[in-house]
Amino acid sequence: MQSQREILETVRMIEQQHLDIRTITMGISLHDCADADAERACQKLYDKVTSRAEALVRTGELIETEYGIPIVNKRVAVTPIAEIAAASDTADYVPFARALDRAAETLGINFIGGFSALVQKGMTAADRKLIASIPEALAETGRVCSSVNVASTRAGINMDAVAWMGRIIRETAALTRETDGLGCAKLVVFANAVEDNPFMAGAFHGAGEPECCVNVGVSGPGVVKTALEQVRGEPFDVVAETIKKTAFRITRMGQLVARVAAERLGVPFGIVDLSLAPTPAIGDSVAYILEEMGLERAGAPGTTAALAMLNDAVKKGGVMASGHVGGLSGAFIPVSEDAGMIDAARIGALSLEKLEAMTCVCSVGIDMVAVPGATSAATLSAIIADEAAIGMINQKTTAVRIIPVPGKDVGDTVEFGGLLGTAPVMRVSGYGSDAFIARGGRIPAPIHSLRN
Repeated sequence: MQSQREILETVRMIEQQHLDIRTITMGISLHDCADADAERACQKLYDKVTSRAEALVRTGELIETEYGIPIVNKRVAVTPIAEIAAASDTADYVPFARALDRAAETLGINFIGGFSALVQKGMTAADRKLIASIPEALAETGRVCSSVNVASTRAGINMDAVAWMGRIIRETAALTRETDGLGCAKLVVFANAVEDNPFMAGAFHGAGEPECCVNVGVSGPGVVKTALEQVRGEPFDVVAETIKKTAFRITRMGQLVARVAAERLGVPFGIVDLSLAPTPAIGDSVAYILEEMGLERAGAPGTTAALAMLNDAVKKGGVMASGHVGGLSGAFIPVSEDAGMIDAARIGALSLEKLEAMTCVCSVGIDMVAVPGATSAATLSAIIADEAAIGMINQKTTAVRIIPVPGKDVGDTVEFGGLLGTAPVMRVSGYGSDAFIARGGRIPAPIHSLRN
């Protein structure tokens, strides 16, 4: 039984410190929707998603009301569409994205993820068709999210895919020019993508997952920041212990919501993702946590060390609070979605190069970063390659969500609204990588991939 003090603490965390469940994400297998007829496959896909997730939004809202815990997003993740559409005799996979979007609209969910391909070691014909369809698919749909895994510790980096994704990002930005390249905010390029990630835009339902399950992602940067205010000037041992205790309480709430949601929906509970997911709201920022540790601004020397400790302490505290931990489980630093990161980028304290360094110790480092619209495809590909190399060598998930904003340059600001926030356009190195990217082929897997 919880004590009165613990209950009051939780209420305070929710009301004053922006504590919430960022997302309940239902994973749905679509393997039985494959069909030689693309139109029939799309209908099967729509029918299965809408029937399986029919009660998702209503259940989430009831849990919010009963427990007083805000659940910001209700989402669905599906089997990578390249695997499903492969059976269909069609070159255009955009209709599959439209079917997913219709299903999302019918259900009333925020996003649906899984317009995805896994190409870390090579591309099938279906993978090629799906990747080619991404710009149009994201331009024509509002709730569909796409991801492509281009590297892994075991396979190395598929540089042909990396080169192509740079061009795909530029094309997506061009087709969504009227919304400042917003289509790119729904596209993630991964290394070591995980099968049970509840967060968008990178969520998909992997081959090793059950027929259907529920995964939960929590948010609590504001809570961690408030906790650290009580230990100002104390040694890092105390800081780490404080974060651990706070992460335990945050994750415990996520575990409760996940268990209740799974029971009511009649599907297995998958995982709780321990990631700290910020928002543009003042006080709900990972950057503010780093600054509370003693940094003048996020991006100052010491930022990577502070983030490393935060990430580790969150995992140590959270893993004790849930029976099943998974997903990405690391602090997110999406620039446009974090008020402190926005400020730091705007004044020049935070650079693209520093974000890359921070990626070494967190989940997704180059995340919701706006860059000049004139940035070349080769430069975008090279940024992806750098992030993929960090993931490959360090045996961790890394990703890039970058937005070359048409018509905008360094110093401009882009307003995406809602959880996507505000993005200052950041400087990119003016030196080219064209010849590097043009080589293609594969960067071999590191020696420590040979673990058997």
